[in-house]
Amino acid sequence: MPTNFWKDISTPIYALAPMEDVTDTVFREIVLAVSQSEQLNVVFTEFCSTDGLCHPVGKDKVIHRLQVNETERALLKEKNVKIVAQIWGTRPEKFQETAKLITNEYNFDGIDINMGCPVRKIVQQGGCSALIGNPTLAKEIIRATQEATHLPVSVKTRTGLKEHTTESWLSHIFECHPTAVTLHCRTQSDMSERPADYQQMKIAVALRNAVSPETVLLGNGDIFTTEQAEAFVQSTGAEGAMFGRGIFHNPWLFAGPNHAVSLDERIELLLKHALLYEQTWGRGKNFAILRRFFKIYVNQLPNAAHLRARLMETETFDDVKRLTDDFISESR
Repeated sequence: MPTNFWKDISTPIYALAPMEDVTDTVFREIVLAVSQSEQLNVVFTEFCSTDGLCHPVGKDKVIHRLQVNETERALLKEKNVKIVAQIWGTRPEKFQETAKLITNEYNFDGIDINMGCPVRKIVQQGGCSALIGNPTLAKEIIRATQEATHLPVSVKTRTGLKEHTTESWLSHIFECHPTAVTLHCRTQSDMSERPADYQQMKIAVALRNAVSPETVLLGNGDIFTTEQAEAFVQSTGAEGAMFGRGIFHNPWLFAGPNHAVSLDERIELLLKHALLYEQTWGRGKNFAILRRFFKIYVNQLPNAAHLRARLMETETFDDVKRLTDDFISESR
């Protein structure tokens, strides 16, 4: 029998969203390091192509998305946080092969199927949120994945393509009885531009209760604090919330209520992130990817704009260390 960890987590359940070029093993470890136990329950990998994982050459180009450093693994165990591998694609047989690979060769707690990403180049391939328009294939993908693993299989999706079709779309998903569904309360065309519509989650909860009561429901969209998440859960009947852009506003989001962050803590976490990134990826990943994170550490600091501009020119950890040493010295 599969082990369904989703049912073992007390509500509300809080999850860190899978985000491309964001939630690699380095950033997950950084978030875990400053999170309190029970404040964060589930983290996800970046989404990984099933076609890539099943290709003898392509696998080498995407396998880093499933990397979990030993230091991250230790924090996951210490804080009792579950880690889920997220995958995407269009062919059920590749999902089946990928699910077997993840189950037999990796140490993940679950598998999540991306049916929500609205990025055009992915949608044009028929993957992710494009599957909302192809429910027959979507169900084949879910069932093929479920058949290949004892791990709990969940789905992350949206409320429709150009308009909300929450009830008709999710009725197909719930037919497959996934262990969990995360509903981004926007359509594909909304991207992240329009406000999330939480009424759609209430529709999803009512449908879930009728069709697949064992499925755990999380909501996503415009949730930036745990206080907002708690209100969302109470008002919609969902079991939890997933945080995406909120982590860019505050990496200490899961550090507990009223956690005040000092200048030294911000600089210390920035340096830890940069060093761990360089140690993990070396030249295997462009250091410039790290620059998108700098603003989240320095935005609240005096003369933040000047420091951020200089950080954007860095190419190594040593560059970052020199700049921050100078900044701290000038701030004393």
